[in-house]
Amino acid sequence: MTDSYTFGTRGKGLRVSEAELKNQLERERLRNNPAEFFGTNEFGDNSGSSTVDNNNNADVNQTNDNRGTKPPMALLPNGQVNPLWQERYGTPETAPDRGDANDGGGELPDGKREPFFKPIRTKPFGKYSTRRQGGVLRYPMELMTQETDYLQIDIQKYIPLKNYLSTPGTGQRYVTGNNFSNRAGRRTTPNLTTKPLINDGTILLPIPSDLKDVNAVKYDTDTLNGLQAVGAQLAEGGIEGVQKLIGTFFSKDGASERQKIIDQLKAEGSTALANTVAGIGGMEAVDNFANKRFASQILGLFGGNVTASGLLARGNGEIINPNMELLFGGPTLRNFRFQFKMTPRNEKEAQQVKLIIRAFKRNMAPMAQGGTVSSGSFFLKTPNVFNLRYRTGNRNHPFLNRFKQCFLSDMSVSYTGEGIYSTYEDGTPVSMILDLSFKETQPIYDVDYDERPGTEAVGY
Repeated sequence: MTDSYTFGTRGKGLRVSEAELKNQLERERLRNNPAEFFGTNEFGDNSGSSTVDNNNNADVNQTNDNRGTKPPMALLPNGQVNPLWQERYGTPETAPDRGDANDGGGELPDGKREPFFKPIRTKPFGKYSTRRQGGVLRYPMELMTQETDYLQIDIQKYIPLKNYLSTPGTGQRYVTGNNFSNRAGRRTTPNLTTKPLINDGTILLPIPSDLKDVNAVKYDTDTLNGLQAVGAQLAEGGIEGVQKLIGTFFSKDGASERQKIIDQLKAEGSTALANTVAGIGGMEAVDNFANKRFASQILGLFGGNVTASGLLARGNGEIINPNMELLFGGPTLRNFRFQFKMTPRNEKEAQQVKLIIRAFKRNMAPMAQGGTVSSGSFFLKTPNVFNLRYRTGNRNHPFLNRFKQCFLSDMSVSYTGEGIYSTYEDGTPVSMILDLSFKETQPIYDVDYDERPGTEAVGY
């Protein structure tokens, strides 16, 4: 019968056969000495480490160096250390220690303990913080003339504005800094870029089939009953009178002026009382409403949710006129949604489609290195903005609407544009549907139609 052993640490673990134990020890030997199996690398060592340099994290090393560590201790059924394990690694006291996740790390070459918590990264990833790569991407790759209509989307690297004021009709809150915003008319098909657009660049797309713009203004309903209106008018007059009354104490003719102001306050109070009585309909109605009001307040002390208007409706079949009115509530921000069906017809067009999709995804993503004061990884930077323009040849479209700066709020790509999965030999889908949703960063004001580009075509 083959002996079996307990495989683990501190007397706890799996019970394995002698053959399995030998296999485990052999695997540990090869793992701790990779040169015996793989040989040395091109640098003449057997460190087993490799460097990843094909992305922005070029300084991140991947290493499998576990030399100098010991496997879990193999014990006999009686609790003693297995002779095969002891012959290979020595006594438990002298055997090299692998380190445990619970004891703060492993042993370093100089005898120091590896820290359990890794330090926070403070340096940027490669040239990430200043990287910019522009150019022009276009779909479809057809010859453009002075009569070709298309949608031009310029990628604008986000630069913090460092100010808080915003005056309607000005560009105070606009992100600026694009050094080449009129690329469309200067690029032929051979001059289109074949590299990803990073924090810069231009994308040219056909005019969408569903083309529209929606302008909206926010309005809200508001109520102000007669009693509230009288009270508001009295309060405004009273505040103004009190202010004047205080000023009389610092003037030469203060006594006579104070008397005039006091008489004016009395007159306003009498007018407010008369308006209240007239609005309610006589003293009997005033007493009735006052009783309902007082009763609702008493019931509220005992947890009752009763109003004077509710008591009037139940008892008298009437309510207080709310004087409802529609009031201006503020401007709104416009949203634009575009859908493009892409069916690349050759390898170059497929490459342009792939780069276009990648450009939108990358430049709408939050930036990991953010801030203007060397902020750390606890902060994120605002994604890039997009400038949209309808164009005809190398000039703005003579009729269609204009855009303010936009953020790309969401996008979706369907790689099965015809409802089935179908690709070319290189894996490019035969048909794709690209959906883009942009949202303007500022509302539209009337003065925007008096300044370019609002003066052109239909304006905004």
